[in-house]
Amino acid sequence: MHTVQLKPGREKSALHRHPWLFSGGIAQVDGEPEAGATVRVVAHDGRFLGWAAYSPASQIRIRFWGFDEGEAIDRAFFRRRLQRALASRSQLALAGNAARIVHAESDGLPGLVVDRYGDVVVAQFLSAGPEAWREVIVDELMDLTGAAAVFERSDADVRELEGLAPRAGLIAGKLPEEVDIEEYGIRYRVDIEAGQKTGFYLDQRANRRRIGELATGADVLNCFCYTGGFSLAALRGGARSVVSVDSSAEALAAARVNAALNEVDGERAEWVEADVFQYLRKLRDMGRQFDLIVLDPPKFAPTAQHVERAARAYKDINLWALRLLKPGGLLATFTCSGGMSADLFQKILAGSAWDAHAEAQIVERFSADVDHPVSLNFPEGDYLKGLLLRKVA
Repeated sequence: MHTVQLKPGREKSALHRHPWLFSGGIAQVDGEPEAGATVRVVAHDGRFLGWAAYSPASQIRIRFWGFDEGEAIDRAFFRRRLQRALASRSQLALAGNAARIVHAESDGLPGLVVDRYGDVVVAQFLSAGPEAWREVIVDELMDLTGAAAVFERSDADVRELEGLAPRAGLIAGKLPEEVDIEEYGIRYRVDIEAGQKTGFYLDQRANRRRIGELATGADVLNCFCYTGGFSLAALRGGARSVVSVDSSAEALAAARVNAALNEVDGERAEWVEADVFQYLRKLRDMGRQFDLIVLDPPKFAPTAQHVERAARAYKDINLWALRLLKPGGLLATFTCSGGMSADLFQKILAGSAWDAHAEAQIVERFSADVDHPVSLNFPEGDYLKGLLLRKVA
């Protein structure tokens, strides 16, 4: 067992059970632990702090598995953690047959994300720790969930920071020809092999439902629509019209499949392949206005280093959206950027309103759905932030 000793004064976060320690806080390492190896972490004076996965290639050098010196990190440990995560979801009143069943650090399994779509489980091994225990985790997932298949989507860019190559493919079982899910009565076809993230954005489930409630009788604009989640919710909610914009032809094709699955009235739905930044300006030139606009862009600021550039992008799209809103109209605007704080996001939106010569009010706040818990000791897990704004004038 290798030991990692911290510099004086660097044990505070571990004592507060934050799951990360950065390389700059490490004084010395006993030996040369391999990527993903379990290490004993101690303070500068030798006090035990926790058991952790070691990642020699990452700035996040330590990700804690646990803080109980008497708890072994073995197969039984991972089974208990998976059982706990599954049990917590069984207590939730989740709509449909899809859910996040493991949410990484907030479920005590740093770097492991697992989503379930019907009988298919999709796993992401995003850091060195779960990568080292991959076979054990897959075996336990198959046993505990009774899934027909486990598919891997460890192809996120974050693996590069861990010194890990991207990987995707079937790990266990047999995939059905098509993976369909249902959410509040709306059907979606999920592309688990090539879709974004694990194939679908489960974190927006409750927010899609809310947009459906707000869309009755409204002319709606959905930007960065991907496979049409917010669009279908608005149409099911009784929107008069929905314009859905995305730069990806593949995403729009999938959105049309989802529309067909739900027998959507084609006269109320318009699908536009375009760059959102440019198309918002085009809509303004056309004199179009909307009662409800949804902005759910991709991750502009994955880390704090990207925040300045991301701020300009968020300001631009929100400025134009506010200009396109009718007086009294609603803007549901989101950021999924972990590097973007809620306070900064609100300040950016205030700047957008100022430049748009619009007065707006915050009427609701959005977050990820309840199957995406946030540990009190890990505020970084609160990545999805959204505001519902009303344009007063």
